[in-house]
Amino acid sequence: MATVTVNQLSMEFGERVLFDNMSFEVQEGDRIGLIGVNGCGKTTLFKLLTGEYTPSTGNIVIHKNTSIGYMEQHVCRNLERSAYDEVMTIFADLTEMEKELETLHTAINSNCDNLDQLVERQAFLNDEFARLGGLTCRARARSALLGLGFDDEKMQLPIKSLSGGQRAKLQLTKLLLCGANFLLLDEPTNHLDTQAVEWLEEYLINSKCAYLVISHDRYFLDKTTNRTFELENKKMTSYKGNYSAYLPQKAERELAVQRVYDNTIREINRLEGIIEQQRRWNREKNIKTAESKQKIVDKLTESLQKPENAPEAMKFSLGIKNRSGDDVLSVEQLALEFDGIPLFENVSMEIHRGERIFILGPNGCGKTSLIKTLLGKYTAQNGRIRFGTEVKIGYYDQIQTGMDSSKTVFEELSDTFPSMTNTEIRSTLARFLFKNDDVFKKLSALSGGERAKVLLTELMLAGDNFLLLDEPTNHLDINSCEALQNALLDYEGTLLIVSHDRYLINSIADKIFYLTPKGIQVFEGNYEDFLKKFQPFKELPKTKEEKPTKQAEYKNKKERDAQRRKARARIAKLELEISEQEDMITQLNSSLNDPNISCDYEKTLKVTENIDKMQQILDSLYEEWEQLSEFLEED
Repeated sequence: MATVTVNQLSMEFGERVLFDNMSFEVQEGDRIGLIGVNGCGKTTLFKLLTGEYTPSTGNIVIHKNTSIGYMEQHVCRNLERSAYDEVMTIFADLTEMEKELETLHTAINSNCDNLDQLVERQAFLNDEFARLGGLTCRARARSALLGLGFDDEKMQLPIKSLSGGQRAKLQLTKLLLCGANFLLLDEPTNHLDTQAVEWLEEYLINSKCAYLVISHDRYFLDKTTNRTFELENKKMTSYKGNYSAYLPQKAERELAVQRVYDNTIREINRLEGIIEQQRRWNREKNIKTAESKQKIVDKLTESLQKPENAPEAMKFSLGIKNRSGDDVLSVEQLALEFDGIPLFENVSMEIHRGERIFILGPNGCGKTSLIKTLLGKYTAQNGRIRFGTEVKIGYYDQIQTGMDSSKTVFEELSDTFPSMTNTEIRSTLARFLFKNDDVFKKLSALSGGERAKVLLTELMLAGDNFLLLDEPTNHLDINSCEALQNALLDYEGTLLIVSHDRYLINSIADKIFYLTPKGIQVFEGNYEDFLKKFQPFKELPKTKEEKPTKQAEYKNKKERDAQRRKARARIAKLELEISEQEDMITQLNSSLNDPNISCDYEKTLKVTENIDKMQQILDSLYEEWEQLSEFLEED
């Protein structure tokens, strides 16, 4: 069943046409990724769907029972309100209903004259409150905030004290809880760490909502979408499947269009040759044949569709001027602290020529600080850093602090590479889509994506053989991410990259360093391989393992056997506790059907609070049971 239908939609801003004659339909359960170059009209389409913009022509039909949720609608306006209270504004109707129930409860207890009427109203509101999710709204709000990285302490902070990223998370939380069944998500993973992104992915996968999502996070699109809409050359094209499925379909479609075009052109040329020959012979029969063939040519020409040029994309490669030695970098027992507070210690690693290594770890663990320590920008408290012979380092700074913002793009390159001619600079910048007067833009006036392209231009020209890249895809659109990925795949030097771009990691990495406060864990392979092996709570392996003596082996075996006996006994006890807890929760749930309780708001609230507390206890019992079961299965 359709939720939204778009018919022959066109949108113009002055003389600029964003899209023309666009038609599509969104069905229940559709999970659609919307992709296209920056400026093609993706966000404009969202604002047309919400009614904020009016189309130039065409119409949008929002079908019955469709409720649209859009992140921009959920702006945080009261900065004094706590994060939790801000999320609870989504349930304003339920909280008002709750207040009325409290008032009714007080009135009923005071034995008013219209008691029957009050009891009837209380019963009705109790039923509505439960039906609309009033009994669980607080738990859902807290659960969503926890999933997006808010602990109980942060939930109580006023919005004015939160960072921009945290405020964006609040807006996303409100969107997910607003009760809409068709969500418009515009770059929802911006400002989210990997843990929060994975939580959002699971939420969307398990959601019954249809949604349309704009994102440059290709891994996110792969996990959460089953259709792909591409906005290109003012037209919308629909593809089955996620982002990875879309790529070969698009290539096949473009090839088919090109083949039809080439075959039609060949046929037109052949027919025009016949026409010319018949006209040269200039007999009546020949003239009739020429006229007949000309009609065919006219029809073919009229129906001929020339393949449209793809939007311009960066085209570059990352070469090296000199080859380094086999040993590129050796780090031993590196430690870093700020103001006496340790960030990490015991960081040791060996990097060899040609390796493609990504540094992963939770936000704030020191990934960028580690890169800056390797570069000598920060001073380590302990440890040794040694680079190999002929190693030339290139650095990409995610904050883009290394450029003089008062310069133009052209001046940045001419000052950095004074031996280049003006023509060479212009030609190079054109490969990164800086053309004509764009080269004279001030760096201060550039977008984050444009500044990223300037940094990549300098990396390309430098020809360094060891690249340290800090979040290189952060400011790039999806086409630019693909261009960078292809350049890195063909790069012959050594790569050490900090990135949250899981699609990039999956495509390029041959090794992953996971940074912790106590050192680095090394994982061979790409991101999928890392997920299979990663155990976040497992201790780091010791650098040297001494072979245990027979006496030590016997002692260890006795200790292990004793631990296993204790684990079995504890599991048996846990299973009894779990069974008892489940029985009590079942009884409490059943008691909510008792009219004496269901018609009394205060009693209902107490019962549901007890259910929540007991459910938390049950969850902790299950968690302990799973941990002990895994321990018994290890051997």
